[in-house]
Amino acid sequence: MTHYIYLVRHGEHQDAEHGLEDGPLSPRGERQAALLADRLSGVPFDNVWHSPLARAAETARIIAERMPAVQPQAHALLFDCVPTGMTDETPSVFEPFFGGVTEEQIEAGKAQMADAMNEFLVRKNGDVHDLLITHNFVIAWFVREVLGAPDWRWMTLNQAHCGLTIISQRQGRPWNLIAHNDLAHLPFELRTGLPETPLV
Repeated sequence: MTHYIYLVRHGEHQDAEHGLEDGPLSPRGERQAALLADRLSGVPFDNVWHSPLARAAETARIIAERMPAVQPQAHALLFDCVPTGMTDETPSVFEPFFGGVTEEQIEAGKAQMADAMNEFLVRKNGDVHDLLITHNFVIAWFVREVLGAPDWRWMTLNQAHCGLTIISQRQGRPWNLIAHNDLAHLPFELRTGLPETPLV
């Protein structure tokens, strides 16, 4: 019996084109979400949760349109956040990133991610399939947590728009990383959102 969590970053949104803080998906983001839905169509999801932000909510809506059995629900613990500030171990190259982040935002992000780990990384009975549609930093924190990596390593884990990450836990065993940022469902021209786009 295995508990699977499918972690998905939202599709590309119009922020990338128009400088908006949040907003609807771009036409390219809509295509990404539709192809992701096709990729996931055979999974018997027990729960589908998404960040309350518009870009994640719209990604969830497009998936639900193509998968009628899915009933997405907004979840505050999947909101976009910054999980940590600079630590003693954080390489100095990352310091400029935190120049635009307040202490209050960091404290809120830490608390949110602690609650999210307690909420979602809990063993459930039987075979369970949960889908979480959220944000790059949130997924990075899940992966860092499962791998037991130092806190700052979330900054080195990036997910493309509608990239698919899967973690799982079998009865009596630790959580495992099954796949990270799988983009097999997206053609090259739809692979957006990474600092560097690989050629393969």
